[in-house]
Amino acid sequence: MALAASSSSSLAAKQLAGLITSSSCYTKSTASLVKLGCISPRTKRSLKVSAAVDANSMPLTGVVFQPFEEVKKEVLDVPVSPLLSLARQKYEDECEAAINEQINVEYNVSYVYHALYAYFDRDNIALRGLAKFFKESSEEEREHAEKFMEYQNLRGGKVKLHSIMQPPSEFDHAEKGDALYAMELALSLEKLTNEKLLSLHSVADRNNDPQMAEFVESEFLGEQVEAINKIAKYVSQLRMVGKGHGLWHFDQMLLHEGDAA
Repeated sequence: MALAASSSSSLAAKQLAGLITSSSCYTKSTASLVKLGCISPRTKRSLKVSAAVDANSMPLTGVVFQPFEEVKKEVLDVPVSPLLSLARQKYEDECEAAINEQINVEYNVSYVYHALYAYFDRDNIALRGLAKFFKESSEEEREHAEKFMEYQNLRGGKVKLHSIMQPPSEFDHAEKGDALYAMELALSLEKLTNEKLLSLHSVADRNNDPQMAEFVESEFLGEQVEAINKIAKYVSQLRMVGKGHGLWHFDQMLLHEGDAA
């Protein structure tokens, strides 16, 4: 009986030792395993290192990142000339030029809207709602131009401003009236701006510049579609109300748009 008990106790001890080995030893380095006696120095085993201990862990590639070797690549050289941007990376000349062209587009549209604001704000026109709408539109387009300028500097490009076209000062139209004519002009300008933005996005794609493409998408494309839709509805409403008393009500709607209820 004593012998049986001793054998049973010895078997339990071996099972416990095996459990400890299987559950904890593989979390240590191979040298530690040898030192602890979990792995014999004479035993050759292949250990698979994983990023995590769960069942879904994937083996690491074994590739060690060596930053001091990587930065030796010529593409990552930091410019010495004070005339060159230190931040510029993977930003092609075509992308830089396209951004400058879009800055010019935004400023030109802003200038036209500012001329429309001045026209409707005259004392003999006195459509204050339309004046407000076009002033806000002008400011918005100028903000867009400044966003592109900031992005140009962010990527290490150089902002080059082009000439701005002189807009007309008179917007009356014998058949349509000035309000409808101006709003149709605004709709055409917004569609033109949308085409320019899509072309800008194509330049980014062609030059494999996902950062520039994402900037155009997130900051402008969705907003531009909304602007086109909004002005298209204004054109439809102005066509319905004509040049008479309904125009005054439409103008009042624009004047008080955004006011607190």
